[in-house]
Amino acid sequence: MFRSSSARTAADSAANAPIPDSGEVPALSVPEQIVEIVSDSGEGAQTAGQIFGTVCAKMGNGLWTVEIIPAEIEPPARSRAGASGIRIRFGTKPVASMGDQADLVVAFNEQVLYSRIDQGALRPGTLLLIDDKWSASDDPKTREAYQKALEDFHIAGYIVREIPIHAETHELTDNPQRGKNMWVVGLLCALYSRDLDLAKREVQLLFQRKRKGEDVIALNHKLLDAGHAWAVEHIDARFEVPSETHSEPMVVMNGNAAIALGAMAAGIEVCSMYPITPATSASHYLAADFHHAGGIVHQAEDEIAAVGFAIGASFAGKTALTITSGPGMALKSEFLGLSVMAEVPLVVVDVQRGGPATGLPTKVEQGDLLSSVFGQPGDAPKVVMAPSSHEECFHFMVTARKLAESFRTPVFVLSDANLATAQACLPRPNVSEEWLSPPIDQSPWKEGAPAYGWDPETGISRRPIPGQPGGAFVLTGLAHDEYSHIAYESSINQRAMNMRSRKFAALQTALKPPEIYGEEEGDLLVVGWGSTRGAIEEAVDRIRRDGHRVGSVCLRFLSPLEPGLDEIFRRYRRVMTVEINYSDDVADLGRAGERRYSQLAWLLRATTLVDVDCWSRVPGQPLPPQMIEEALRSRLEGAESCTD
Repeated sequence: MFRSSSARTAADSAANAPIPDSGEVPALSVPEQIVEIVSDSGEGAQTAGQIFGTVCAKMGNGLWTVEIIPAEIEPPARSRAGASGIRIRFGTKPVASMGDQADLVVAFNEQVLYSRIDQGALRPGTLLLIDDKWSASDDPKTREAYQKALEDFHIAGYIVREIPIHAETHELTDNPQRGKNMWVVGLLCALYSRDLDLAKREVQLLFQRKRKGEDVIALNHKLLDAGHAWAVEHIDARFEVPSETHSEPMVVMNGNAAIALGAMAAGIEVCSMYPITPATSASHYLAADFHHAGGIVHQAEDEIAAVGFAIGASFAGKTALTITSGPGMALKSEFLGLSVMAEVPLVVVDVQRGGPATGLPTKVEQGDLLSSVFGQPGDAPKVVMAPSSHEECFHFMVTARKLAESFRTPVFVLSDANLATAQACLPRPNVSEEWLSPPIDQSPWKEGAPAYGWDPETGISRRPIPGQPGGAFVLTGLAHDEYSHIAYESSINQRAMNMRSRKFAALQTALKPPEIYGEEEGDLLVVGWGSTRGAIEEAVDRIRRDGHRVGSVCLRFLSPLEPGLDEIFRRYRRVMTVEINYSDDVADLGRAGERRYSQLAWLLRATTLVDVDCWSRVPGQPLPPQMIEEALRSRLEGAESCTD
């Protein structure tokens, strides 16, 4: 696979000679590839992967990336726990999950690879390209650890190749640590027949956004050329992932960017938030461009102030949004209850991460479902939605804004760290004026009309806006009647509760039953929500190819639940959820009746009275299709034995 070394360095090749045509080595056509770049924190592996992934997407490939982020901001260098980087899955067909084991990994040091092995990210036969810098380290312990790792990797069945990332980069810059990521992008472009000019344009755009000078851009272009030239000269391997022609224009972005763009497309005018991982980049995206759409980003002094500001803006007639993660949701809890009681519209985006407490701030979980539905004191119904793709991240913001204002209620959009940071392709939205919030109604308020003129059938009432002639009223967080008078009588509180609940019954009647993926009836139905959809559907496809009658549904509305679930569930012998939150395995329990179910399973069991089973894991990373497939097959074996 690797050619013999040449005295000429890659830098000399890039500077003084044309880059050899990579077509000299025939490219092996493959339907998809999974590539990882792993390093210590601060070495630019994620930036490299984002550029490479964007190039793949713009060449027409399906794309899904996963950021590999350590829990600490600055973990020790060359440590297994400190692995940082990115996974890039790209294919001829659309891809909607991180996939299973990697085909190729570029590692800036050998120790970070142990972390990926522990995560099950590699398979026997995975090609490891490891920087050989550490073989000549001044520290004998480092040299020993390096050689020991190479032996471990060989024994495990990985294909190990040492490459001079540091040495080659040092030919062009005195600070290889800040340049080798671009050298690696050039190398990957050669290996995978990527358009190097397109990569250069992406690098130029990146550094222009960072307001770097032309000298910085030129240096990084040289690094791209050098990595490409070295790979052409020394690696006898080429792969090509063909692309399909799209029938409509496509764009590539991560989920947080899609949420930010969706907020602008929805006509939301105010985003008030406090920075929190992994939600912060959504506000960064808004801060850069929100003013072009007439909006502002307010960075509050804390989470409580952020939601209070948003509620105040909404009360005044603006369309308001607050973005946070699980710990922020906890701090916002009392104000969110005020939004329910006072019926002030509000859009809340929760980019879920691992918990409780600080938990896993850089890792994905789906642990906020029950707290979102039931988290506020007292009976505080609200709408809870969960996008399952980047396209839905965008469009759900429009829906959330409309529902919040139509039903005068908070609407929660549950994203997660997987969607937030993953790059993916989606059809370019054709923005419509119908998505925008209507102008503020300042027509005179009808004399004697209550501030909460609840429709007895729907619980919906017209929303008074400060400044409307005759529309002034006292906003209160106390239980109140339709005139916002404090509820001293029990019948008043009962009626107000009825009206708030009736809104959700009215909304549910407008929802459609979920679509079934796979078999319409059969042995097993898998129910998921959020970013697990792609991996679940891949697992279902694999099992169906073996003749099993398996289907899946992905729920987008979690409060109120989509209708028709009990009728759908009756078509299958077994129903189970797959989620990234905690549940007890039956085999681990000593006595019946003590089992903790995963969170969606709790909801479904309570609302449908169906014996919904569950399988869930909290590995700190997205669930790979293979892991889900194995869990489903074990449930199928149990179902078959029960019916023999």
